[in-house]
Amino acid sequence: MNQMLKSQPYCKNCRLAPPTLGDDQLQELEAIIKPGHLLHKGDYLFRQGDAFHSLYLVRSGSLKTVTTNEQGLEKITGFYYATEIFGFSGMDEGSYPVSAIALESTLCSEIPFDQLEQLSKQIPGLSHQLLLMLSRKIREDQQMKLLLSRLNSDSRIAAFLLNLSAHFRDRGFSALRFRLSMSRTEIGDYLGLAVETVSRSFTRLQKHGLIKVNGRETEILDFTELCVLAGGEVEL
Repeated sequence: MNQMLKSQPYCKNCRLAPPTLGDDQLQELEAIIKPGHLLHKGDYLFRQGDAFHSLYLVRSGSLKTVTTNEQGLEKITGFYYATEIFGFSGMDEGSYPVSAIALESTLCSEIPFDQLEQLSKQIPGLSHQLLLMLSRKIREDQQMKLLLSRLNSDSRIAAFLLNLSAHFRDRGFSALRFRLSMSRTEIGDYLGLAVETVSRSFTRLQKHGLIKVNGRETEILDFTELCVLAGGEVEL
């Protein structure tokens, strides 16, 4: 199911490398990153309950993380895109509490955590960078809980789109035109909304001239008003 690809230098574009990292240290960091896993839509990168041993760097494409309760009900807990590193949630109990599933053709590189931990003792700033990434993840989770507790459906969709916009902007892509790799059902699952509610919200936002939608291709037409609708929340 998974195919292995030759690893290519990538740390300069991800948030793992400290800003002051020298070329030699960058090569040391890239040396521990294993060749990429090529996933097709629906493929699992890891499953809930698998032993934790690595973090993962998304090099292209996107994934969702899903948790399944004892009754077999699934809940989407996050989406991850190119240059993002994830898998930290498995550190605590030594196993992944979620499954990671490709939303489209996706390439991920594996970062063995024991090697990363050892390297962090040798490279100044690497441990601090890891803590910053963990802190950012905690903040995003907290903001998501606030988002779900206080905003109506249109505002949730607006905040979700603005979060994607910020992601693409930070990585040098268009902040106003992008493709949604997830379905309306998956967006609703993540935001705690019925798929019909999601569809109606997209229709209203388009009717009011805030966005333009063609299938999964999405364009933000009025960034300011979309931000106002989201309560000023530009990033989750």
